[in-house]
Amino acid sequence: MPRPNAVYTHGHHESVLRSHRWRTAANSAAYLLPALAPGLSVLDVGCGPGTITADLAALVAPGEVVGVDRAADVLAEARSAAAGRGLGNVRFARADVLALDFPDDSFDVVHAHQVLQHIGDPVAALREMRRVCRPGGVVAARDADYSSMAWYPLVPGLDDWLGLYHRVARAGGGEPDAGRRLLAWAREAGFTDVTAGADVWCFATETDRAWWSDLWAERTTGSAYARLAVEGGHADRAELERIAAAWREWGGRPDGWFSVPHGEILCRT
Repeated sequence: MPRPNAVYTHGHHESVLRSHRWRTAANSAAYLLPALAPGLSVLDVGCGPGTITADLAALVAPGEVVGVDRAADVLAEARSAAAGRGLGNVRFARADVLALDFPDDSFDVVHAHQVLQHIGDPVAALREMRRVCRPGGVVAARDADYSSMAWYPLVPGLDDWLGLYHRVARAGGGEPDAGRRLLAWAREAGFTDVTAGADVWCFATETDRAWWSDLWAERTTGSAYARLAVEGGHADRAELERIAAAWREWGGRPDGWFSVPHGEILCRT
């Protein structure tokens, strides 16, 4: 069973933050945008370096947006990014989604992107998100589904990567196939008005392949994920190097294609 104190598998290695900084409201929260309007207040849970948060702040200004994350270092980067965009309606704070330090009914929209897969008790997290959302508001979540990821060519080593990632993430208390579970989790959390859907990232241009493969190759050998893989007995350094080489081989293929499906939920309170 998942544990409430799940480990954040990726950590904040530069290869991880490089992927997080790429995320925008357009490419990672398009399903939420029709529910936004100027003047609404938004809580962005697990905001990371704040690129999505800043976009949300621009869309709902003059409404207040609060981005929260458990990692202090990444919040400093988020504050700097928001200041660089001249956004005066956004602030950042440390917080845990399982114990949000806000009163009941504080926000019109509560959003989490790629968060619930890393939480040991995602149902409790959704209940806490619901607690701080005002009646008539929206709780929104989007998570990848690793088993649904697909790629071509079938480079030897990438299947090993997927199996290894599942083992490491689940050993830490997370659920890498969260996307397909979001609707079930929302219903278990007590939501009755839920719109569920899916969307996908696709990396198929030369630039996108190089970016995606390089960051995963680096993540496989240098991030917290790599350390957890070795310390947990899931892989040795030689296997990690072999998987990283497979990522680079795939990235160098002119016919390379990779899709990352996501589950999405909009829950009306």
